[in-house]
This record gives sequence, C-alpha cells and structure tokens, in this order.
Amino acid sequence: MKKVHKKIFNLEELKKKISVEKKKGKKIVLCHGVFDLLHVGHIKHFKSAKKSGDFLLVSITSDQFVNKGPGRPVFNHNLRSEAISSLECVDAVFINNFQTPVNLIKLIKPNIYFKGPDYKDIHKDRTKNIIREIQATKKGGGNVMFSQDMTFSSSSLINNHYNLHSPLQKKFIDIIKKKYNLDFIIKEVEKIKSLKIFLVGETIIDQYIFGEVLGKSGKEPHLVMQQESKKQYLGGAAAIANHLSTFCSKVEFSTIMGNKKEFLSFVKKNLKKNINTNYLFKEESPTILKTRFIDKISNNKLLGLYDLNDNKLSIKLEKKLQNHIKIKAKSADLILISDYGHGLISSKIAKILLSQKKMVCLNAQVNASNTGYHSLRKYKKVNTLIINENELRHEMRNKNSHVEILAKKLSNMHGIKNLVVTRGKYGALILKKNDKVIHCPAFANEVLDKVGAGDAMLAIISLCLKVNIPGDLALFFGSLAGATAVENIGNSKFINKNELLRQVEYLIK
Repeated sequence: MKKVHKKIFNLEELKKKISVEKKKGKKIVLCHGVFDLLHVGHIKHFKSAKKSGDFLLVSITSDQFVNKGPGRPVFNHNLRSEAISSLECVDAVFINNFQTPVNLIKLIKPNIYFKGPDYKDIHKDRTKNIIREIQATKKGGGNVMFSQDMTFSSSSLINNHYNLHSPLQKKFIDIIKKKYNLDFIIKEVEKIKSLKIFLVGETIIDQYIFGEVLGKSGKEPHLVMQQESKKQYLGGAAAIANHLSTFCSKVEFSTIMGNKKEFLSFVKKNLKKNINTNYLFKEESPTILKTRFIDKISNNKLLGLYDLNDNKLSIKLEKKLQNHIKIKAKSADLILISDYGHGLISSKIAKILLSQKKMVCLNAQVNASNTGYHSLRKYKKVNTLIINENELRHEMRNKNSHVEILAKKLSNMHGIKNLVVTRGKYGALILKKNDKVIHCPAFANEVLDKVGAGDAMLAIISLCLKVNIPGDLALFFGSLAGATAVENIGNSKFINKNELLRQVEYLIK
C-alpha cells in the first residue's frame, strides 16, 4: 500500500517542516490566496510555481479574513485545504490565520513568493498588501515571481455558475453591473476622501458576556449561566466615527461620556487616529454601558442590561456643546447626528445642528430605554434619515400600512430629501425627494447580531449621497456595510473603504 504523507500543517509543524527541507538544500516556493473554487487556473498556477523551486507550500486565507462579499467563501478553509492538498504538485498546505501572508513570509522566509499575473502591476492592489508582501519576501532573502499563465476568476465562475445569490440579489447586482463599471465606482468613492465630517452622538460601550447556559436555578425561578469570556467594543456614535475613518481624511466627533471617565482610556485606544474627539463628561452619570449575555453555542442573546443616565444635559454642559457645534460646523461639509435618545441631543441642540446650513444626516434609534419617548419631531428638513421599519411604524403609529406609504408620509411631514428604511431580511429602500423609490435586497449571509447595522448604513450612505453617488449605488454600498455589521458580533469589525470596494469588485465580476 502506498504511504500517504501528511500535507496539511499547523504553524509549529510547518516551521519544523520548512526547516528540514531547507537543510536538505530545497528551494521553498510559497503561493497564497483564498482559492475558493479550485479550477484549472489554480492548477496551472501551482504547476508553474513548483517548476520555479523544489518544495511548494500553498497557504490559504482562513474564513475569518475572506473579504469577497456576503456568502464567501463558498467552501470553508478545511475543505479548501483538503482539495489543494490532493494535488500532486503541492507539497504542503497551511491555513493562514493571519490577516495577510506577511507574518507567514517573515516566519518561513521562502526562496520564492509566487503570485499570479494580475498582481504584476502592484499599484492596482488598493489594499497595498502586495507591496508589504514583496518587502517581507526580499527582507527574508527571497525573490518574487509572477506567473505567465492565463488567469481565471473564481469569483466570476461562482457568480455565473453557482446559486450563491437569490434571484432578487442577482437581479440587483446585474443592474449595478450594467450601469456602473469598477473604474467609475472607484472614482466616485474617492471623492469622499476630501469631505470634512462633523459627527455628534452618544458613545456606547457594548459589552458581551459569553457563557454556557446551565439551566434553571435549583432554588429560584431564574436562568443560570456560567460565564466563560467577556468582550467589549466601541458602540454608538464612536463606532460610526470608526466606520468613517478610512473613507475621510479627518473626522470631528463630539460625544458624551460619564464623569468618572471609567472607559475613557478604552475609547481613546480604540478610536482611529484621524478622529478628533471633543469629550463632554456628564455629571452624576456613567459612560453608557450596554451588556448582553450570550449563549456561546447558539450566539443567542439571553438578557440585556443597560447602565446609563438618560436625563438631559445640565444647562452648563448643553451650552458647552452648543458652542462647540457652532465652531466645528462652520468648516464641515456634512453633519451626522446619531441620536440614541439618552439625553445628549435636546430640542435646542437639534435646532442648532439643523440651522448650520449644511447637509445633515440622521439616525434616531428606538431602543428598550426610550420606546414611547423618542421621536423625530425635533428634526425638520434633514437631508438624509436612516430608520428601520419598526422605528418607522413606531413614529407613524401605524402597524399595517405598506412601508412605502408610511415612508412617503414621514418624508413629507419632516421635509426629508433622502429617507432610507432598513427592513431586515427584506433588504432596504431609499425614497428620494422626487418620490422615486429604490429597493435593494439584503446581502447578509448569516445574521449573528443586529447591533450596529443602522450605524454602519448611516455612515456609508451619508457619505455617498453627499458626493452625489447615484441612489441605487449608495444603497448597494450601505447594504453591504449593513451585511458586514450583522455578520459579526457587536462592532467587532468596522467598515473599511478598500474592503468594501473589494466586495463590490468580486460581486460584479
């Protein structure tokens, strides 16, 4: 019986294996990629790589770092590694749990780093990863080679031959594909970079406590959970600021925190460097902390706990915020308001924000602590409003009418130029001031957590509409941003401009 050699290695095993092969005088060749759908192009690529050396290592991007749009990868990293390891020309396979192959290159120092011909023009790679990969390879004493084989696109094959998208998704993507090419899309998004943004909203700390549900207490009628881990993320308007940070050169941010400043260092550490923050510290108030208890098996939320003081600001603090708004709004191109109904934005503050003669975009959320009290009545003539269907029905006190009818009524009542209504699994719509309604399907492949979806959409759609990106394209961007938000726990992943453009690129192939 023919002996089967191990080909799939973990990191420690791989380092030992590469060391042994180098001692034998073998020339190590590294190929890296997602390799979601193994096809003839990949096989030709691997064969060419093997000819350039003696020992071929293929590292594949682990699932968590695949950024090719909702539903990708089609095959998980275990299946992808198994398929590649079956090829005779491949000597070793590694599932790369780093975001890029740079760390792996530094660790194993391949003699040859082998890439496809589409990477030869390194300036076309918007992520700039190829530049860092080349630098790491040369620093380790290796060389970079580019194959001459014809390229085949896994994304194109998947988009055209797999039922990865629903009929509604496919129809919408086909419309976008026919109307806009990638060069146009990139040029439109690049317009955003020069925008000056002024954001006002409450900072929220989203805390997740994960554990195993043990069952009902033996003595009292309540559920018992054994805590195993705890994670904290920037939420509320602080999350929006981070979403904006890779699209704009600078973001001005005014926010409220508790006077004990218990999370101040955490917030400062996790806000991006190009965000200039004005902190207000509310008297006799904690920094808003929203805790969710999560069953680690199902990711279901068991209980939510709010620690906040949603009283209005003191007269002194409100005056301080008014003065800051008047100063910062002067130079802003766009004002974003994220109102969670926790006491920061009074009717007076809303009036000052709306009087600045700037484009104003708003997300005024209904949540467990403000239901029945929070309203849009203090906001008139905002340019763009992001609202979910439940919030729309709450505002209009109407449970049964069609969502488009309610959207038009609300838009007319408040003089809203662009009204975006998110509808969960039914997608989203945008109502323009000419009464034109554009629908976009939902793109989330798996909903883990809805927290932060509206914030992500507010950030991206507002930027798009400010630079006059067409409504359907803006809604597409916003829906992809929303999908990224709901596919991750809390605000563990912020929207990145280059990653969003890559998603669009792969979807329209």
